[in-house]
Amino acid sequence: MKLLFKQRFFSWFDSYDIYDEAGNTVFTVKGELAWGHLLRIYDAQEWEVGYIKEKFFSWLPRFEMYVGETCIGSITKEFTFFKPKFQIDCNGWQVDGNWLEWDYEILNASGEKIADVSKELWNWTDTYTIDVSDPKDTLLALMLVLAIDAEKCSRED
Repeated sequence: MKLLFKQRFFSWFDSYDIYDEAGNTVFTVKGELAWGHLLRIYDAQEWEVGYIKEKFFSWLPRFEMYVGETCIGSITKEFTFFKPKFQIDCNGWQVDGNWLEWDYEILNASGEKIADVSKELWNWTDTYTIDVSDPKDTLLALMLVLAIDAEKCSRED
């Protein structure tokens, strides 16, 4: 399943629209005022399907992923000098990306590709293409991309 992840141009908080290949809205992400990032994810019918929340008091950036009120895992940026690295505590997944932080692979514990994430250049706002191998992994893959993008935005502020 291929998705286009696009940040809204005018928004007080982080807000994104996620489209399928036909241009249909699959998810909407709305940021809320909180200590750190809080991003709520809604399906096309505007039902909340999950959210990510930044742990504000942690040494390195850490985001927890929730479905309902259940924490399903977390993603933490590791201390590195060049190539960004993230520790994922969920399903044995891992993220491997290039040093420019524009392209990522999400891999399972066996090293098999779950999703490809590519940043599209020359757009006014952050825009990514997410190609997920198995549609059942779409929400979790989206949560990881949101957390990585939020961590990058925090560094750039």
